Amino acid sequence: MFSSIKRAIGKRLAGYLSKSLPGYRRLDTITVDQIASVLQTGDIILVEGNTRISTAIKYLTQSSWSHSALFIGRPGDPASAKTLIEADLKEGVRLVSLDFYNGFNLRICRPVNLTEADSKTLVEFALAKLGHQYDLRNIFDLLRYLIQKPAVPNRYRRAMLSFGSGEPTKAICSTLLSESFQHIHYPILPIRGDDADDAVVSPGETPLYYKRHFTHFTPRDFDLSPYFQIVKPTIEHGFFYQALGFKMSQKEEDAALDNSQ
Repeated sequence: MFSSIKRAIGKRLAGYLSKSLPGYRRLDTITVDQIASVLQTGDIILVEGNTRISTAIKYLTQSSWSHSALFIGRPGDPASAKTLIEADLKEGVRLVSLDFYNGFNLRICRPVNLTEADSKTLVEFALAKLGHQYDLRNIFDLLRYLIQKPAVPNRYRRAMLSFGSGEPTKAICSTLLSESFQHIHYPILPIRGDDADDAVVSPGETPLYYKRHFTHFTPRDFDLSPYFQIVKPTIEHGFFYQALGFKMSQKEEDAALDNSQ
């Protein structure tokens, strides 16, 4: 009985936290079709988001990115194809198209030198999670911090929140992806074995690293990771700044005219 009550409460909370907030503005100047044209299997799409839960995640992680999805398609797949796998608050682990995030600021994070075999294993592992539900523990934690933001220094906020329970049939967006990459032993933000910032490594010596638990990752970690390349579609297509035409707005033209008089 308690489980059914908990599920009912969680469903209501999911609906509340999934509602969009007014005032969101997309700043990116490229289309989702341009983004789709450069995607490769294994790329991660970071989404800024404009829901209540997005606000909580962005505040807690001090980042613009509140959601992440894995591209499981192939180069050249259209933006309308369901080529992204993600963990949604209401629907659980599902497939969506890139078009679904049309109108949001997006970022591409690409794993470097991913082999074809590992890429296949990565996709298969993520697809095996389809149908898993979003972690209710994460919903309750986020709601607690959404209602009353903790008056603590930024560096301690993340340590005060457990991102999910780690149950095998439950997921949140970042843990779904981090578990998938850890399955193929691809690093995200590993911990130095000596745990010292100023530790000296002898020439030719390889430092020892340990994996973080997959539930400890957030969307921004893929952006911060030194092992993921940030891909900009305009640059990939051969951007040359002198070929970009600028035109002043009417307001700027009027201001320039006033200044010249």
